[in-house]
Amino acid sequence: MKLSDLALHTDSTIETGSGDLEITSAAGLDIAGPGCITFLANPKYSPQIATTLASAIFLSEKAQIDRTDIAVLRAKDPYVAYTLTLRLLFPEPEIKYFVHPSAVIDASANVDPHTEIHANVVIGPNSTVGSGTRILPNVSVYENVSIGENCTIHSGVSIRENCEVGNSCIIHNNTTIGSDGFGYARTGDKKWLKIPQTGRVVLEDNVEIGANTAIDCASVGETRIKSGAKIDNLVQIGHSCTVDEDALICSQTGLAGSSHIGKRVILTGQVGIAGHLKVGDDAIITAKSATSHDVEPGKIISGIPAFDNREWLRSTAAFRKLGEMASRLRALEKKILADKEK
Repeated sequence: MKLSDLALHTDSTIETGSGDLEITSAAGLDIAGPGCITFLANPKYSPQIATTLASAIFLSEKAQIDRTDIAVLRAKDPYVAYTLTLRLLFPEPEIKYFVHPSAVIDASANVDPHTEIHANVVIGPNSTVGSGTRILPNVSVYENVSIGENCTIHSGVSIRENCEVGNSCIIHNNTTIGSDGFGYARTGDKKWLKIPQTGRVVLEDNVEIGANTAIDCASVGETRIKSGAKIDNLVQIGHSCTVDEDALICSQTGLAGSSHIGKRVILTGQVGIAGHLKVGDDAIITAKSATSHDVEPGKIISGIPAFDNREWLRSTAAFRKLGEMASRLRALEKKILADKEK
């Protein structure tokens, strides 16, 4: 792709370099070679500009560069421009309309002919699959499931009964949508009695679910993942939870039942959310944190139990000095006792 075409598709401006320069790939500063375009988004990587072998680079409007042998494209957000470039250079393979002979599709299922159904896929009674959807090997779709258009369901995924998947969703390997919620009532003789899980899971449009994630159905009603939400690998979403639009949930996070995660919330790795809590819009909970209370919109919290991130940073700084403080306190106690004995 010519540099001029790339600039057009990424809403960037060529500052130096020829528009006829051919760009064949994209890579980070440290591994980019001739023909590659790279980017600088984090200033801490600025020293790598001096040694990169890339032919072109996306820079913000304010970033400086000393080299004259590399083409410069100015972009409002270099990382977004770089991402758009990757999407242009490495598009998803075009769908091939076929049903593998080993696939088992119930006679009552409605599978659009413009779909790609791979080996050993099972599609249950009264389920529907929309046009442009690709279902890879060994996927199990239970009864009364609805899968929208232009989805990609990777191998090993299970979509349980009555669940709904919207348009343009991606579900990665070995994820389960609609597994039973973890619900039990304790009987008089202290045994656990399973509560029937009769609800479903709804994924709205443009949702992406990572590998080995479990999203539980509700005991009644639904668990809902709203439009544009992105969920990483190894995440547990409990029964009756709601994850609102464009939320981002990172690996090994767990949501207990009936949690509500607001719009554009970011839950970083290994976050724990107790049941029946609300995390407000645009909040961020940092890695390895857990909360047992509601979180206000826009708050950044850390720790176990989590509290304001700036206070947490001050607290951890003080924690590192506790050993020294204890030693000084013991020395002061000895001095005070010695003074009293005089």
